[in-house]
Amino acid sequence: MSYLMKGFKCHNPVMCKVAGSLFKAHTLKNMLGINEQQFKLSRALSQVSSQKANSYNYIIVGAGSAGCVLANRLTEDPQSTVLLLEAGPKDTLLGSTRLLWKIHMPAALTYNLCDEKYNWYYHTTAQRHMDGRALYWPRGRVWGGSSSLNAMVYIRGHAEDYNRWASQGARGWDYEHCLPYFKKAQAHELGPDRYRGGSGPLHVSRGKTNHPLHRAFLEAAQQAGYPFTDDMNGYQQEGFGWMDMTIHQGQRWSTASAYLRPAISRPNFSVAEKTLVTKILFQGTKCIGVEYVKNGQRKKVFANKEVILSGGAINSPQLLMLSGIGNADDLKKLGIPVVCHLPGVGQNLQDHLEVYVQQKCTKPITLYSAQKPLNMVRIGLEWLWKFTGQGATAHLESGGFIRSEPGVPHPDIQFHFLPSQVIDHGRVASTMEAYQVHVGPMRSTSVGWLKLKSSDPKDHPIIEPNYLSTERDIWEFRQCVKLTREIFAQKAFEEFRGPEIQPGNHVQSDKEIDAFIRQKADSAYHPSCTCKMGEPSDSTAVVDPQTKVIGVENLRVVDASIMPSIVTGNLNAPTIMIAEKAADIIKGLPSLQEKNVPVYKPKTLETQR
Repeated sequence: MSYLMKGFKCHNPVMCKVAGSLFKAHTLKNMLGINEQQFKLSRALSQVSSQKANSYNYIIVGAGSAGCVLANRLTEDPQSTVLLLEAGPKDTLLGSTRLLWKIHMPAALTYNLCDEKYNWYYHTTAQRHMDGRALYWPRGRVWGGSSSLNAMVYIRGHAEDYNRWASQGARGWDYEHCLPYFKKAQAHELGPDRYRGGSGPLHVSRGKTNHPLHRAFLEAAQQAGYPFTDDMNGYQQEGFGWMDMTIHQGQRWSTASAYLRPAISRPNFSVAEKTLVTKILFQGTKCIGVEYVKNGQRKKVFANKEVILSGGAINSPQLLMLSGIGNADDLKKLGIPVVCHLPGVGQNLQDHLEVYVQQKCTKPITLYSAQKPLNMVRIGLEWLWKFTGQGATAHLESGGFIRSEPGVPHPDIQFHFLPSQVIDHGRVASTMEAYQVHVGPMRSTSVGWLKLKSSDPKDHPIIEPNYLSTERDIWEFRQCVKLTREIFAQKAFEEFRGPEIQPGNHVQSDKEIDAFIRQKADSAYHPSCTCKMGEPSDSTAVVDPQTKVIGVENLRVVDASIMPSIVTGNLNAPTIMIAEKAADIIKGLPSLQEKNVPVYKPKTLETQR
């Protein structure tokens, strides 16, 4: 400062002192201002540096049926770094799938339907068209997601489901653009053909028990006038046949086994379990990362390309709404700052409802004896030793698809046959020798919604499926019961058929059947369509046909929630296909396509079969 004062002469000592003090103060202020700017710059650079150190190209939320697929496919490029975050635990015990038999033994599937350790354990609202019942919705919260909890049935749906998607605004998601991704995923034990894949990571097999009740069911269906189909995932869905299952060498083949474990050693891949993502982070409308809680600590992690939500049809819309994307009025009521008004989030909820028609069996050949304690130990030990025996299958080895009435262009009713009795999702032990069919409509007209209960990420959302709210749905369920009874009455079941357990012979009139459905129908565990894919001009759409969330940047949803409408069958195979196709979209690759693949059509629609 002395060089600034050089040559300055003061004649009044007091004035001189004041002037000097003012000058020093002004100079000090300038210096402090510079230091403050430097500090802010330094802090910003430090934050950028910290973000880079805590940053990935892609963050995937949810290690379920879609998330595991994406993690594998995106890390195939060694230049792409991926972080996969899962709210639940690993699907192994001490690194072993064998030791965690409750997940990996196919016959043990009901254990996890009743265990909150691996399961979100959701419930719907009281259903006003179902005698006020709140229905139980298990969803996977573990590596593999619901593919680690489901019944391992591999069903793709009908070709027309995907052509309908395209007509509903999901351009590029018609059958000829989806079939190649089903095949890419699949390694079918019967080998590749025009419909099946032979070299994908997802092993698919047929049942090995050749159980006499499965044979009787298929024979009875043909006696009732329905065709046999040798591949309900191939040329002809309509008819009855042997089910495909995601079981490989006697073990459940979830997406954790098919996709996650083979990728886990890649240096560009990180995965964290028991990590609850609570919020998506934004700068304006640009997604930059997520906030999560692990071991009680709240942390942030950043994505320099994209965040991809693969939490499923409940968790993905829930996280969008918690982060300010949804119906603005609903978000404001909960005090959530609005990032983007997107009213379709959580709407369009669709599910399959089903009922069990049960018949007593006159011969001791069902799975009833297998459920006795000593036999369970024997079956368990054989599986632990060799992955063989009755523990190596889920026993849902036969099934079928039919049309409910003349004029329906492709099947709208599905059957799963089981040589056993299931009570309350398997939470109550079987009481007798019995067999049953799970039957339900495939394209119900009842549509529901889900909304946040609060702004707390740990609170389950309000789930309103609005089941049986249309006359068409009630009529279809009546048909399900009547058509099943007709099959069970055929000659093939004569040597096995005892009295009907459920609905029971006292249930005969339409009114009685309707009452039975209200009291006993349950979810088939297929929630979907809550982040509907469509054109950006569609006010009900949440993602565009590229799976990008409409109205924001660098955010996608890839899971069953983006289905525009529910498909004709189980949802695991279609969800894996969605993720395979989305991975190519994210990588910027042109879509695979197979033109002019033939699909069965009934010779006439004038008859029901």
